[in-house]
This record gives sequence, C-alpha cells and structure tokens, in this order.
Amino acid sequence: MLRRLALTAVASLAALSAAAPAATAATGPLPLPLPLLQDDTATRLTITVSDSGIAEAEGTFELRCGPAGGSHPVARQACDRLDELAGAGADPFAPVPKDALCTQQFGSPATARVTGTWHGRSVDTAFARTNGCEISRWNNLRPVLPNV
Repeated sequence: MLRRLALTAVASLAALSAAAPAATAATGPLPLPLPLLQDDTATRLTITVSDSGIAEAEGTFELRCGPAGGSHPVARQACDRLDELAGAGADPFAPVPKDALCTQQFGSPATARVTGTWHGRSVDTAFARTNGCEISRWNNLRPVLPNV
C-alpha cells in the first residue's frame, strides 16, 4: 500500500514537472512584481502639515519604509520611530479615547493629516495640538511629524 502511494506521488510529480515548463514557455515570463512577493507589511505614508509656523515643516511629504525613502526630510529616523512603536505594540495612529482626561492647553494651530499604509494597515488620521492629549499624541510620533 505504501509503495503504491509513493509511486502515485512520484508519477504525479513527474507529470506536473513536465507540464509546468511547457505552460510558461507558451505564455512568456510572468509579470513582476508577483502579488505573492509583494510586502504586505510595507509602510507608505503621505503626511500633510499645515499652520505650523515653520516653513520647512509645511507641506506634503511622502514616507516609504523598507527601505526608507520618499520626500520626508528625515525618512530614516521616521521609519525607525514607526518600527519602534510597532515593536512595542503601540498604534501611533489611534485617536485619543473619547473618555480621556486631557489638560486644557493649546500647543499651536499646527495640524497634520496622515494617510496611506503602515505595516500593511490602512491609515487615515488627523493630528492637532489643541490639548494635552493631542500634543502628546503628536509628540509621540516625532520625527514622523515635525517638531513644532
């Protein structure tokens, strides 16, 4: 019984091995990148900062991680910070909880919007510096967000 099973497996493998090269030869090479080879943990973010009062911090920046790149002024440091937060199990893009007790202080009129993907997860969130919780949330994400 075991011998018959082994012979069947070998015969099936031989038939499939012979058929695969013939099938790919007729259609040509596969297009790249293959979906199976794409990195589903990639980080690609668009960061838009406004009303910061700092000309270098204003505008829209692209951030890619793995490897670090894009138009973000400190892409490597920003990617390192995002990796650090991910390693700690933190979600830097989570909103402040509705029941949070926040100090009533005003940090600045600066706002930021972050969209894209972080470790394969969709991100679309806004940041402000309107109270202590929001200031802390912004500061936790530096240098992804500017030091304002």
